[in-house]
Amino acid sequence: MSFDDNRMELRTETRGNIEKIHKENKKTYDNKRKTPLSYREGDLVAIKRTQQGPHLKLAHKYFGPYEIIKILRNHRYLLRKIGESEGPIQTSSAADYMKPWIQDDDYENISEDD
Repeated sequence: MSFDDNRMELRTETRGNIEKIHKENKKTYDNKRKTPLSYREGDLVAIKRTQQGPHLKLAHKYFGPYEIIKILRNHRYLLRKIGESEGPIQTSSAADYMKPWIQDDDYENISEDD
């Protein structure tokens, strides 16, 4: 077996190994991903805080509530803040960083009674 033949054989084997590992990595990644929820205009959502740091350690993990004012493509949404909560007034966000806003009436009633 000549040097060139040996090199071509090694390259072919390596290419096969790379493709095999690529398929395994894709399968693992896809198993951890979920399909994003679909929202409609007018839905209330919370958006995930993306900034990290020691001064934000005890801060809320989500901003909200936000109202969806426009649906963009690829599971992206244009949002407007409702109320006086922390966070940007108007922003866009991907569905991966959003979750439905759940209004907790019981908590509000308890805090109003105090």
